[in-house]
Amino acid sequence: MTLSLHQASVPAFLRMFGNLTKILEKAEAYAEARKIDPAVLLQARLAPDMFALTRQVQIASDTAKGAVARLAGIEIPRYADTEASFAELRERIAKTVAFIESVPAEQVDAGAERTVTLKLAGKEVQFTGPSYLFHFALPNFHFHVAAIYLILRHNGLDVGKMDFLGRDLPPGATA
Repeated sequence: MTLSLHQASVPAFLRMFGNLTKILEKAEAYAEARKIDPAVLLQARLAPDMFALTRQVQIASDTAKGAVARLAGIEIPRYADTEASFAELRERIAKTVAFIESVPAEQVDAGAERTVTLKLAGKEVQFTGPSYLFHFALPNFHFHVAAIYLILRHNGLDVGKMDFLGRDLPPGATA
């Protein structure tokens, strides 16, 4: 069986963005029910030198849309990074999802033959398309989505592993 770059990336991004949207909805309801200023959660972080929740969402969005665009050989959409509410973060996720869904699978799969160049720590690093996806983009995306989950969990939101993974069975799974 062959797994294409599109099959390995787009469904994973879409599923996690769906789960993340639900977690952010739950966090907003939690803040409202507990009379917590939403900004407290939006600016929360696990360590002083760590990005706050809002920035973690922005980076997860940037990573997913950047991966799809780079693999497809198209321009990466630029977003202003001005989100200041749970609703605005969900809108950003929806915009990212719409972009990802708009890119034809064949274009993403063509990334298997493409070189991806990134500037990391001031150095240019070149990846093959598959190496970029599997060893950089997907781990980076999941890192930031996990950070969002952990920041909210640390701040008292009642979420568990199934909120992160998703309560619905993914495609290809049976019960």
